[in-house]
Amino acid sequence: MTSFDEVYDQPDPRDFFRLLGRWDYQTPHHAQRVFRCLAAARTRTTRAAAPVTVLDICCSYGINAALLNHDITLEDLYAHYTSPQAAELTTAELIEWDRAYYAAHRRPGVHRVIGLDIAANAVSYALAVGLLDEGFTENLEAASPTPALLRAAQPTLLVTVTGGASFLSPRTFQPLLAAAHEPMWIAAFVLRTGSYRHIADGLAPYGLLTEKAAAPSYPQRRFTSVHEQRYAITAVTAAGEDPRGRESDGYFHTALHLSRPAKDAAALPLTTFTSEHA
Repeated sequence: MTSFDEVYDQPDPRDFFRLLGRWDYQTPHHAQRVFRCLAAARTRTTRAAAPVTVLDICCSYGINAALLNHDITLEDLYAHYTSPQAAELTTAELIEWDRAYYAAHRRPGVHRVIGLDIAANAVSYALAVGLLDEGFTENLEAASPTPALLRAAQPTLLVTVTGGASFLSPRTFQPLLAAAHEPMWIAAFVLRTGSYRHIADGLAPYGLLTEKAAAPSYPQRRFTSVHEQRYAITAVTAAGEDPRGRESDGYFHTALHLSRPAKDAAALPLTTFTSEHA
């Protein structure tokens, strides 16, 4: 797969949107409706007195938080960060502009969002413009979480992942689950070229049943080359999936995996959140 590492930890997200926009990166767009539905369901199922706490893993520049808590779309963000006005600003000026931009589009009853990502510049930006309530740059694959992260994550009811699942193992999730006040729901959009089984198996001892949505799958981005497409078709086929109409049409696709207690899965079927009318 093509690496886009150079845009994930810049002082601001302009290069991210310029480069990923060329390849029609769109996973956060698909996740926006699903995550809002899941957050609303967590509010109902726990009878929470306030909007739920969400932990966004691999949070990058706070894009999922922006789409969860603001009346904006991913298309709006592409237009915003690739506009002539944005191009003329320093990072400091962009931060001030963004603070006003997000404040003007804030939804009522916003959810508390904690961000976790090893990209320190990206997390700092998301904190500076008010997208994250707290942000941490810890690599839980390599070290145990700090007490500060565990304290912040304790009230989490929903964990979200839209990128980076292929780099994660149960080690990232398990200490957070052990510290949580209530069982977390974990929603991850995972590329169909890989397997989520090792993570699902690692979540099971914490009472979480993982379901994979059979349909729909969600376009992630266009392939950058014929070689990349061939790799994806081969990997998807090896995983027992059908690439026709998906990877064969020129896009990586993701599937939604939702982990939660079995009683919650029985009460609210996965299709509750994947239906177009959810």
